[in-house]
Amino acid sequence: MPVKIRLQRRGKKGQPFYHVVIADGRAPRDGRFIEKIGTYNPLTHPATVVLNFDRAYHWVSCGAQPSDTARTILKREGIYLKKHLMGGVQKGAFTEEQAEEKLIAWREEKARKLSDLKLDIINSNKSQMKKRIEAEAKVKETKEAIVHEKRQAVLAAEAAKRAEVLAATEATKKPPVAETTETAEVVEAAAETVTVTEEVTENEVVIEPETAAETATEEVVEPAEATTETVAEAAIEETSEAATENTEPTAETTAEETPSAE
Repeated sequence: MPVKIRLQRRGKKGQPFYHVVIADGRAPRDGRFIEKIGTYNPLTHPATVVLNFDRAYHWVSCGAQPSDTARTILKREGIYLKKHLMGGVQKGAFTEEQAEEKLIAWREEKARKLSDLKLDIINSNKSQMKKRIEAEAKVKETKEAIVHEKRQAVLAAEAAKRAEVLAATEATKKPPVAETTETAEVVEAAAETVTVTEEVTENEVVIEPETAAETATEEVVEPAEATTETVAEAAIEETSEAATENTEPTAETTAEETPSAE
C-alpha cells in the first residue's frame, strides 16, 4: 500500500479538529503516522488550514496519495499548482523564477479573496446583528407600549375609585338641603317657645312673703270657736236637706221640665 496523506480526528464530541498527517495506508485512521504536516479546523468560516507547504509538496511529488478531503486542502493551499508549474519548468515552457512569480501572484490573489470573503462575512454578521438588535428594540418598544397602556389604565381606574371614595365621604359629611331647612324650622320653633315661656314667667305674679303670711293668719281660727260654728252649720245643713227632700217640685219647675207638645 502506498503512503497516504489523510486526516486524523482530534477534538471533543461535536467539536472536530483534524491533523493532516502522512501515514501508511494499512494503518487505522487515528493510529500511527509517519509525519504531521498541518492542521485543519472546519468549525471556522472559512475553515482554518495551517500547512507546511514544503513538506506537503515533497510528499506529493514523491507520490503520496491524498484522501478526498486532503486533496481539497492541498489544492486550496496551491500544492498541486506548484506541481503543475514544476512540470512546465521541466518541459522548458518557462523558467523556475517565472513559476515562482506565478505561484506568488496566485497566493496574493487567493489571500485577497480570502480577506474579501472574511470582510463580507464580518459585514454580513454586523448587518444581521444590527437587524436583530433593531428587531429586539421594536419588540421591546411594543412591550413597553403595552405595559405603559396597562399601567395608565390601572392608574385611571385607581383615580376613578379614589374620586368615588372622596365623593362618598363628602356626601356623608354634607347633609341634604331639606334636612337643613327642617332643622332650621325646628330651631326657630324652639326659639319661639323659649320666648313665650320667658314672657309667661315675666307675667306671673310674685307673691310677697308678707301677704302670704296674712292670708295664712286669716284662715287660721281659734279652735274653740271653729268647733262650735262648724257644729251649728252642720245641723242647719241637715235640716235644709231634709226639707228639700220632702217638698215636691212646683208647677213652674214641672212645666219647665216637661217638654212641649210642639
